[in-house]
Amino acid sequence: MKSLGALLQKKDVFQKKTVLDEKTAFYIFREVIKEEFGKQGAAKLIPDYFQKKTIFIKFTSSAWASELQLTRQEIIRKINERLGGKLIDEIKLK
Repeated sequence: MKSLGALLQKKDVFQKKTVLDEKTAFYIFREVIKEEFGKQGAAKLIPDYFQKKTIFIKFTSSAWASELQLTRQEIIRKINERLGGKLIDEIKLK
């Protein structure tokens, strides 16, 4: 006879679903931006809101927006790496 724990593991009943809140997404985004662009970049690229695995960013200069656009995939990869899963799909500029 199999144990209850073995049966439940087979059905993935206890599989955890990670939920990302806005504060955590913004904090990790700011940390990655500081690494990539320094304090000045973090001051110029401001996270505005988070919705459906997308971070929307306000920017104060089109030059910084362009820099973010060029390195967007690398930044998304680094954010997801720190979060431990694919929790961010897109970064959009406002």
